[in-house]
Amino acid sequence: MYYYIKDELPSVEVLQDVRLQTPMRVYTSDGKLISQFGEKKRIPITLQQTPDHFIKALLAAEDSRFYEHPGVDFVGLVRSAVAVVAAGGRRTQGASTLTMQLARNFFLTREKTYIRKIKEIFIAFHIESLLSKDEILTLYLNKNELGNRAFGFGAVAEVLYGKTIEQVTIPESAMMVGLLKAPSKYNPLRRPILAKQRRDTVLWRMKEEKYLSESEYQAAINTPLTAKFHGAQIEVDAPYIAEMVRQHMVQTYGDEAYTGGYQVYTTISSRSQQAAQHALRLNTHAYDERHGYRYDEIEQLWQPLEPKQSLTDDKPAINSETINEANEQTLTTQAVESDVAEEDPTWSHDELQNKLKTLPEFGLIKNAVVMSIDTENDSFTFIDQDKQISQVSWHDAKWARPYISDTMQGKEPNSIQDVVQVGQLIKVRRNQNNDGWRLAQLPDVAAALVSLDPDNGAVRALIGGYDFRMSEYNRVTQAKRQVGSNIKPFIYSAALENGFTLASIINDAPINQWDRSQGITWRPKNSPPVYDGPIRMRRALAESKNVVSVRLLRSVGINKVVEQLAKFGFDPNDIPRAESIALGSASFTPLEVATAYTTFANGGHLVTPYVIETINNEAGDTIWQANPPLACLACRLEAEEQAAFERQLAAELSVELNDELGGELNNELANESPDNQYASLGQEVPEYLQAKQVISEQNAFLIAEAMKSTIWGGGSWRHKTGWNGTAWRAQKLKRRDIGGKTGTTNDAKDAWFSGFTPQEVITSWVGFDDHTRVLGKTKYNNNLGKDQIFGTEFGAKTALPAWIDYAQVALDGVPKSAKQAPANIITVRIDQETGKLSSKTDHSSRFEYFIEGTEPHEFIDNSPSPDVLTAELDGEVSEAVEEGIF
Repeated sequence: MYYYIKDELPSVEVLQDVRLQTPMRVYTSDGKLISQFGEKKRIPITLQQTPDHFIKALLAAEDSRFYEHPGVDFVGLVRSAVAVVAAGGRRTQGASTLTMQLARNFFLTREKTYIRKIKEIFIAFHIESLLSKDEILTLYLNKNELGNRAFGFGAVAEVLYGKTIEQVTIPESAMMVGLLKAPSKYNPLRRPILAKQRRDTVLWRMKEEKYLSESEYQAAINTPLTAKFHGAQIEVDAPYIAEMVRQHMVQTYGDEAYTGGYQVYTTISSRSQQAAQHALRLNTHAYDERHGYRYDEIEQLWQPLEPKQSLTDDKPAINSETINEANEQTLTTQAVESDVAEEDPTWSHDELQNKLKTLPEFGLIKNAVVMSIDTENDSFTFIDQDKQISQVSWHDAKWARPYISDTMQGKEPNSIQDVVQVGQLIKVRRNQNNDGWRLAQLPDVAAALVSLDPDNGAVRALIGGYDFRMSEYNRVTQAKRQVGSNIKPFIYSAALENGFTLASIINDAPINQWDRSQGITWRPKNSPPVYDGPIRMRRALAESKNVVSVRLLRSVGINKVVEQLAKFGFDPNDIPRAESIALGSASFTPLEVATAYTTFANGGHLVTPYVIETINNEAGDTIWQANPPLACLACRLEAEEQAAFERQLAAELSVELNDELGGELNNELANESPDNQYASLGQEVPEYLQAKQVISEQNAFLIAEAMKSTIWGGGSWRHKTGWNGTAWRAQKLKRRDIGGKTGTTNDAKDAWFSGFTPQEVITSWVGFDDHTRVLGKTKYNNNLGKDQIFGTEFGAKTALPAWIDYAQVALDGVPKSAKQAPANIITVRIDQETGKLSSKTDHSSRFEYFIEGTEPHEFIDNSPSPDVLTAELDGEVSEAVEEGIF
């Protein structure tokens, strides 16, 4: 018989190379789970991790003589045969050992034939000859299908109990082992009565095998079932990152990516990712709320009674004191005197719950039904899908004036009754203080935020939209949008390379350019349409003067500007060769913009953004590690040299201490060497790469310094010469080591802010996926405070707040720093009006940075008139700057 089937038996190599189909797991840089991919949920465990009581439950139920038989339990076979005869041919007990079950699960089908059973026996012998008992048991713990797509006991512990295998109790262990007999039949989530019976049978077997005392057994069988479904223990919500990783892994490893047990560690910081998501969501809600409440989207489940209508007296009142005590039995909707409140008798609380559970919930939003209105306290109560009763006060609903269009809102409400009615299906979210609830709606507007490490391009945070489940469209990497004034730092960078300085004077005056080919006049305008005449280049950038950007483009030349933009990684094919590029008519993704801005923050180097740091195999060995080009290679080498020195010093101290203790100290540091940190990679010490220098360090420094003025402005407010940059709201961060640039496109269809902190470069974008919609404008809401944002939407109002909220978290604990000026950068005192040298030390002058040799040589006293760039073309009609706009 052996010779008949021997060719069908698995080879020694196959048995020794049995691989589990383990899903891919994606982690943050600090080891928190982002996502899991793979049809089979599997968490490999070792015998050492598994509690002793779990192993005893398994052996008692499935193979009590496991450590005694050679793979086939002949005693058990005889016992089983006798039982079959006694039962008249009906099978009453199994005789398969754990090894035989393993053989069947790995290599055979479940067909019930004698030849399959014979094969099973031979494979079991074969396995026992190759693997130790502990190795066989470890495979068994990880192989079996146990229902709910869970394979192995590590996975089922998480799915049923939300625990690791080390944490399961004796009753839970017995429940899990009981699934082996029939996972579907004894599923505690679907058939709890049968599941408990099976669990108790396993516990009885443990008692029979003397693994449990009578008292332990009684306590265990009297323990109620606690199983409920738990998904993968996702610790950080970063689905856009997870999808980027999934696509890369499938491209690299094919379908094995889902089954090979890969552990992918990303560059994402869990703290940064959570902060970015919170900032983006709050900002989209803020935009959405100031544009009004979309009453036409509200569904009325039932009509409320009229005000002051008499209600039955057998229902307790709902007010702020009884809300937290309400439950599904006591839930009512009677209100205090003068309330409008009564639930529709056709809607039971269970029906309301079922209705709410059918509705998706995205982001910060919860679905709810209005149950009562308290006109005395100007509030309303609602029920959610968990049958919890909560309250929304007037303070958190008074924003809800009607939405009419993106540019128009209706009249402010006067009371809570103007906003909601009993029986309405609404949405709520936690309020700003997180101590209550706020009326809400799902934002129509889209947004994106990305943060990069300027030294190597590592993505620290990435949010591609309000909620991945709403839209998988990753706006950070896929949405090419016009960048507006976010383009200006690159235009100014080109100007610096072509003879300009931050003190150069350009004419901030209207442009009227006749276009003969189209028969029209091109009139680029400042936004707002304020013109200051001759202006220094630093201030023009900070105040985002459109006409100055056009004049600089004209002076430098379109071709040179396009070449300059290409240095920052922008595709020349995406850059229109027209003067409109000075105003940001080119379209780029937020990731492309952020990558380009890193060049100003890192001294002129172009880095490549990346999101995967390391890839480990199922065994935990690193099989791939990122080695990105570095902007500051010298910094990395210096840091590693210092780390190597410290390791060597520690090793020497360890050796000395070991000698003093007579060799009793067993310390791995004694054998440490600078290269040992890479030994686990199976690689040599990596050769670090230098990121390409695309602009000079001096050019990058000057533009970065100018962008700080976008936040802090300049001049003297005491002497009435003070001015703000467009990003003055970021002053709330109280940091002088940050800078950036706002951006708004024509008709305010896109709003941007890109900027840098000492450790990150961050880009925030807001707009509609529907390119026909504009971000619009809002009027002052009389129900809200004086700090509200209103008026025309643009980068500083619409995109900057999210940037600030994120930076506030990212900067926490980061010491303030002043970037050291590179070589060949000097400072001289200049006159603020003319940009010429000044000997004065009052408000009329300031220190300015220059590349050595480009500083001014004329003093204001000798030549009081500024040298103004007008850059006028043939056909341009000059207009005098209107009086009164200075």
